[in-house]
Amino acid sequence: MSSADLLDGATSMVEALESLGISYRISGSVASSAYGIARATLDLDIVADLHPDQIRDLVTRLEDAFYIDEERVRDAVSRRSSFSVIHLPTILKIDIFILKRNAYDAAAFQRGREDTLEEREGGRRFMLMSPEDVILAKLRWYEMGGCVSERQWHDILGVLKVQGESLDRTYLHRWAAELGLASLLQRACEEAGFSQPA
Repeated sequence: MSSADLLDGATSMVEALESLGISYRISGSVASSAYGIARATLDLDIVADLHPDQIRDLVTRLEDAFYIDEERVRDAVSRRSSFSVIHLPTILKIDIFILKRNAYDAAAFQRGREDTLEEREGGRRFMLMSPEDVILAKLRWYEMGGCVSERQWHDILGVLKVQGESLDRTYLHRWAAELGLASLLQRACEEAGFSQPA
């Protein structure tokens, strides 16, 4: 997947969400590449605050350029899970994760920030999860995957190393402890070259 194709697919999806007033945050490996060490990825992860009464409009807005299954969207929204769409011009897979109603996910969504996905000046701006929440999300995925994914671990270390002292380490420590990720965060911080947040 070329960076141009990823950007085209992301732009098409985000313009649809924005046109309908659906709040979103880009997460996953695209966000970790923006904050840390870039790597090739075949898909895009987006957290969206999508409500049942917005589904039909979203499907209508996307169906010319995307493969989208309305029943899967409705099921994901009702269960607060996820669904996938395919951007037909680029074959980019986009996984949409419905925003969960709990304290951590609400706080993480609220802390999203605007940034670009390109190194050049003047690129289109998108809403991304914060670097701290990208780290926490990657730690959760790493743990759920049995702590064996080298790609997830390298993404975590990349954000820690690049963002360094600019990270809100108190926030990281607090939520890592509440999410049961404190030992993994400590290990990652040590491997990245600094101590666990205090």
